[in-house]
Amino acid sequence: KAAPRACGVHNVCRLLSRRAHGFYARDAGVAHRKNLGLLRKIMCQESTKFKNVWTTHSASPIAYERGRIYMDNYQCCITSIAQEPRILYQKSKCAKSEKIEDALLLECPLGEMLPSPSDYKASLIVLTVQNWLLRLSADSGEVLEKVYLAGSCCKFFRYLSWDTPQEVMIVKSAQNKLPAAARQAGIQQTVLFYLAVFQVLPLSFIGMLEINKKIFGNSVTDVAVSNGILIVMYSMGLVRLYNFKAILEQFMEQPFDLGQEFNWNGQVGVVGKYPFGLPCNIKITDTPPLLFEASSLENAFQIGGYPWHYIITPNKKKHKGVFHICSLKDNALAKNGIQDMKCCSLEPDWIYFHPDMSGRIIHVGPNLIKVLKLKEVKNHADQMEIAEDFTIVANRENCVNNTVTVTASGRVVKKRFTSLDDDPEQETFKIVDYEDELDLLSTVAVTQIGADGRAHLDFHCNEHGILLKSIPLKESWDVTYSHEVYFDKDLVLHIEQKPNRRFSCHVYQMVCNTAKDD
Repeated sequence: KAAPRACGVHNVCRLLSRRAHGFYARDAGVAHRKNLGLLRKIMCQESTKFKNVWTTHSASPIAYERGRIYMDNYQCCITSIAQEPRILYQKSKCAKSEKIEDALLLECPLGEMLPSPSDYKASLIVLTVQNWLLRLSADSGEVLEKVYLAGSCCKFFRYLSWDTPQEVMIVKSAQNKLPAAARQAGIQQTVLFYLAVFQVLPLSFIGMLEINKKIFGNSVTDVAVSNGILIVMYSMGLVRLYNFKAILEQFMEQPFDLGQEFNWNGQVGVVGKYPFGLPCNIKITDTPPLLFEASSLENAFQIGGYPWHYIITPNKKKHKGVFHICSLKDNALAKNGIQDMKCCSLEPDWIYFHPDMSGRIIHVGPNLIKVLKLKEVKNHADQMEIAEDFTIVANRENCVNNTVTVTASGRVVKKRFTSLDDDPEQETFKIVDYEDELDLLSTVAVTQIGADGRAHLDFHCNEHGILLKSIPLKESWDVTYSHEVYFDKDLVLHIEQKPNRRFSCHVYQMVCNTAKDD
């Protein structure tokens, strides 16, 4: 009540707008927004540099999560926030039976009362090869909770993902496959996958269900759960969507809590304890109501934008690299909804909805990034069109690709081929990402110079695409191996794979240079 009287504003929309711009000094987020705004300005100053402060190498993959670098299959954790990265904890080398298959970082939700003091600190959920789900302290590696997943039904849980980020977690099994001898004997495997569903903080068991051929069909190749939707993919490119929450409610036979004693199908045990694990208490007995289906090449399917639209590639190989943007409401193709960069490249272009929740679309090609937006067609409010918001173009000013040349003697020579759009000797976009706290769009472009590849990380204004800062990466970039680049506030981290499965991690930190430093 005090806020409207103070500023004389009584309209809810204007109040929300003014609060977002930091008009109210007592708002909890004002100081944080101001600090991030200052950090963005400092970062984009010409005098600000990013210095390579630390490099390490490993024989096993390296992972990064929110200021923490994980090595040796998550047995070693290094904080990257300090002036120079330092070890947070180092655990003894684990046996192969304790190998970690997948991990998710769990952060405390704001404004909620939690049962344990440890719940208020960040933790790491890990899945081991022996089907144990562990919650570890992110700062010490101490085991806070442990749940045994696999009872008699399934022995191969391998994947962790979010249904609702930081709220509902899905643990998925590998696809069940019978041994060759069993198949030759005519034994049929009808259960393809198992999904275990958990509420997090506090960690609680919702249920486990199976994806069965008898219900969903013989050609199912994969399943996923996201934002309350069960996504089922088929070998012929078909994608079907079902209401996952409705499935849980309709087919739940009996709810169970972790640590609860149970008698289930003749088995007596404790939920989440060895050797019984979790009961499969959600039995889908009939095909659930279909929400939506689409056919797309390689099952590529995305939903986003406002109003809701989806992106697919027509289900024929000749259409690879062609994207159709259609209305989810009536499947109508948007005006200018066919996006085709007509790239001639080894690596295909890619497209996705912008993660800033603006409803825009990012389309990335070898030398061009298009940021597209949905807008109403003039005089047709019920029809949408795709318009270009801005573009980012690779620096290829010095690139000359003549198909006809003339020698010193005057002889005309015609090339029998033209170079690819992602020719290593030309600057090519490899990574595009979004830093949500600083509202910056980051791009990594690579150019092959002799035997070495040189890369630079650029920061662009997310609203208009203007180049604000360019950071050269000191290390060579081999385009034949995989790379990951993380931009996290004042930190840049580059993880690369090298020959013979060697991995390297390079950490850059922001420094404000002075004349003395130079």
